[in-house]
Order: sequence, then structure tokens, then C-alpha cells
Amino acid sequence: MPNPYLPCWEYIPDGEPRVFGNRIYVYGSHDKAGSDRFCDHVLKCWSAPVDHPDQWVCHGDIFHTKADRDHASDTDWTGEENELFAPDVVEKDGKYYLYAYIIGAKGCVAVSERPEGPFRLLSKYQYTIPDSVCCDGWFIDPGVLVDEDGKVYIYCGYERSFMAQINPENMFEVLDGTCIEHIIPCEIREEGGFTQKESLFFEAASMRRVGDTYYLIYSPKQGSRLAYATAESPEGPFTYRGYIVDNGADYPGGNNHGSIACINGQWYIFYHRMTNGSIMSRRGCVERIEILPDGSIPPVEMTSLGFQESLSPYQVIPADLACVLKGGCFITEKNVFERVVTNIREGCVIGYKYFDFGEDFSSDTMEFSAQIGGCGCDCEISIRIDSEEGEEIGRCAVGHGDGVINGIVRKVTGRHGLYLAVTTKYQGWTAVYFRERCLFELKSFVFIK
Repeated sequence: MPNPYLPCWEYIPDGEPRVFGNRIYVYGSHDKAGSDRFCDHVLKCWSAPVDHPDQWVCHGDIFHTKADRDHASDTDWTGEENELFAPDVVEKDGKYYLYAYIIGAKGCVAVSERPEGPFRLLSKYQYTIPDSVCCDGWFIDPGVLVDEDGKVYIYCGYERSFMAQINPENMFEVLDGTCIEHIIPCEIREEGGFTQKESLFFEAASMRRVGDTYYLIYSPKQGSRLAYATAESPEGPFTYRGYIVDNGADYPGGNNHGSIACINGQWYIFYHRMTNGSIMSRRGCVERIEILPDGSIPPVEMTSLGFQESLSPYQVIPADLACVLKGGCFITEKNVFERVVTNIREGCVIGYKYFDFGEDFSSDTMEFSAQIGGCGCDCEISIRIDSEEGEEIGRCAVGHGDGVINGIVRKVTGRHGLYLAVTTKYQGWTAVYFRERCLFELKSFVFIK
């Protein structure tokens, strides 16, 4: 499946990937298109075979903090203001434990005999440490590690990071004397003659062990990125190593949350990116990564690929696979079946990476066709490869109404990024007027040999 890798109508932010048996599981919170709030009152789970990561199955709502038409609330201390954020799930001794972050309330642990749930409440977190630990005991964005020696660790926090050990006998009790604050080190600054500590950690803790190295993936102060730090022990000290992906690179960015997973020998970073012109309608995406012998993870760009190695330009491409959106355009949901790139203005760039145009063929040209929603304006699409300033292979005129537009382009072979740059010929006062207008909406496109 390309990015976003789940069906177009599903908004799963904060996706925590886990491989249990022969399936990939993604546990996430749940956004709604057009909402003015992060998340709702359910957690969801999707899974796919490790051999076929294009065959995703929805396991429905797995935990609730508010009753809905089909379920009672799984918690009796929550209500309208207590949405569910950013879960994690781990396996221990044949059972699966869900760690829930409940906004505005104490978090909890739930359990299931199956990785897909549904999960039943086990307990609130229990501890004798002061309530101020991890933001009054909420345990924000919990990331959990069951280590090879059987010890269990929880990592969490908002604007400062925490770590503590969990009693492996019950999986919900925080062990006395194990809490460490600022597991991600602070930056020391000298300002006005005073020494100040500034946390480099923002939120979204997720822990993984790779060989003998412990990786803490998290959102740093630059919140559109997922960064990572490594240590030789689950308790640190951790060393900042860099960032893995940035969902605000040439795209309308926002907070980020995710983690890494190894699927059939290939490592991936799971993350989310924004739609609907807000930071509150987030969809899950995934990119291939590499872990080098020195333990470092080179940063990767956002692409349209998902689990695929390349896309075919000769199949209809939905507009919402765009991984580059510049100039104010964004993806929005029209209905459960349709998502378009809207707010397209003079100077906007819409990009897709990467297409495999194949080997050389006999013709010198191809046809480019796109389905659009007209907005009563005249403009052109400059069709370029490799970058927004790359070689122009053709142009396509856009008219006033809805329908299909066509253009002849030079043939292309091999693997390339595709960039659609929007221009108009309006001048003078009309240029100022039309610069503020949506010129058209892009629904889909295809190349035809």
C-alpha cells in the first residue's frame, strides 16, 4: 500500500507498530476529519500479514473512555473531556497489555489474550511516588519495553521525559525508587549570567531494543520531527543521534508520533502527517529506513511509497498520495470516498515520490490526464520530474469547470519524482485577485503511453 497505508477514510495518528507472530499490528488513537480536537474516545487496531503489508484488516475499537452506540465505557472515571491519546501494546507471557494515555485523567493498563483485543481494564497505574511524576500521573504517551531479562520499563512525558520500571508480576504497578526524570538529557544554556536547563524532549516516547542497543524514538522540540537517542542500558544514559523523519518538510507539518519496526528484515519508521488544513486530522504513513553498523539511522524523506518500492504512473493515482504540498494547498476530505488537493493557488507545487516509468518504448510522447474540480479560473500545470525546478516534460491547461484535462508530455523512463507546479497568466490587479483564489482542485491523474 502507498502512503497513507491505511484506507483513505481512516485517520490513525500516533501509530505504534508491533510485530506479533506473522502479523504487523498498528495501535493508534483516532482522529476525525474536520474536528477541532485531537483524537476521540476510542483506540483502534489494524493488522496485516508481514508477507503482505498491503492487506490491512481493521479490528475495530479496542478500548473506550466513553460509551458509544455499540460499547460501554471501559473506564468508570472518564467522560466527555477524557479522550484517548497515543497508546502502546506489549506482549508478556502470552498476554497483551495495552497502556492508555487518557487526557485529563489518570492513565491505565488493559489486557487481552489476543493482540488485536478487545482489551479489558486491568488497573489504573499504581504507585507511591508523588502525583507530580509524569504530569500528575497521567503517564503521557507511554512507550513500554519488555526486556530480555523480563524487566518492564515505561517511558513517557510531555515537555520533559520520564522513565520508570513496572512490576512484571502485574504490569501496572510502578516500582518504588525506579523513576528517572529527564531520561532525554536537557540542554545546558548560559543566559544573563544564569545557567539554565532546557528539555530537548517534547512528547511521543517509544522504546525499541535492536541487538544490544536501546533506541528511544520521540518528538523533540522541533515537533514535526521524530528524533532518536540511543543507550547501552534501558535506563540510559541516552545520547541524541539525530532525527529520522520530518512531516513538515515541504508539507503542512504538525506534531509527529510513531516508532520503528522490522518487517521481513526491512526496517520502517511509522509516523503520521496532516490533512484537512489542520493539525487534527492525521493519517498514518510509513517509510523504509536503514540502521547502519554504528547504530545510526540516516534521515529519510517523506514519500508516497508506503510499503511499495515504486508507484506505477500508468495506474490512476489518487491526489491524496501527495508527499509534497507547497504554497498553501492541502488535502481535504469531501466524503468517505473522495479526498482532493484543494486551495491550489498560483505558485503551488504538488509532488509525488517515486514513480517507475519503466524502460524505453517506441513513442516519443505520452498523454497526461487529470480529473479536476474547476473553480472558474484559467491556469496551467507544469509537469516536472525530479524536483520542482526539474526538467519540464509538458504542460496541461486547466479550464473553468469540472472534468478531465489532458496534455501531451515527453516520454520518461526510469524512476523519478513527479512535481506539478501551478502557474497562471493573470497580470496587474487581476494577478493579485486570483492569487488569493483556489484555481482548481486535483482529484486524480494518470499517464498513458
